[in-house]
Amino acid sequence: MIRSMTGYGRFEGVVGGRRTVFEIKSVNHRFFELQCRLPRGCGFLEESIKELLTGVVTRGKVDVYVSVEADDTVAADVRINHSLAAGYMKALKELENTYDLPNDMGVSSLAGYPDIFTVSKPPENEEQLTAIVKTAGTQALKSFLEMREREGEKLKKDVLQRGRHIMAIVAEVEERSPQTVEAYRSKLYERLKEVLADTTIDPQRMLTEAAIFADKTAVAEETVRLRSHFEQLEAMLSLSEPVGRKLDFIVQEMNREANTIGSKVCDAELAHKVVDIKGEIEKIREQIQNIE
Repeated sequence: MIRSMTGYGRFEGVVGGRRTVFEIKSVNHRFFELQCRLPRGCGFLEESIKELLTGVVTRGKVDVYVSVEADDTVAADVRINHSLAAGYMKALKELENTYDLPNDMGVSSLAGYPDIFTVSKPPENEEQLTAIVKTAGTQALKSFLEMREREGEKLKKDVLQRGRHIMAIVAEVEERSPQTVEAYRSKLYERLKEVLADTTIDPQRMLTEAAIFADKTAVAEETVRLRSHFEQLEAMLSLSEPVGRKLDFIVQEMNREANTIGSKVCDAELAHKVVDIKGEIEKIREQIQNIE
């Protein structure tokens, strides 16, 4: 199944008694690059997330966001910074005496000052949290891959459609190319008649000139290779493995053959067809940049 490098998947629900969110999204990239946004103190989860994705996602810049609800069953340790509180009270008392202000300071007001309280919790159970995140990640990854496959199927259809259009134009080039040789021979004959007037034209020389022209403008080898490259491209698009890089190489070869054909043709109609071929190849190249 061909996959796009663009995708999005999300899971939100309760896992192991804790509400968990796992988001994964990706965009095009030459290689696999992972960036995780995790809860504070949970950097240990990144390796597990990487293991979850490795082998499943081979290309793309992947961003993962994870949120896990705090465990309410674990008691928090709240401590008072008494020295800081005393300092605040002393400063406030000084303000009261200096400026003759009423002292309306209460416990709730003092508690609002920075760093009065220090809250600490026991460290997370890494094994338990890893299991929760893996479960949520597996669900998000499923929807992420489904989206990639849907997008990949659209890309595949578009590439094949354009490739078949190229092959139709190639057939027209193959049909038209011999006609240009005959047209050249006729024009050459008429010009020689005008130049030489009554002098007899050497038929053998005519044949030789026409043969040289035919050799210079022959595109049969290039069109055969172009067809072969499309057959390879078509075969690769039916594979289940990542083929983006291989497809990119095949398209480069197709473009090379199209350029060679363009340099050989001496006919305006054929030149226009070659432009159409190159235009379609460029569109295929753009689409392939999105394929994993």
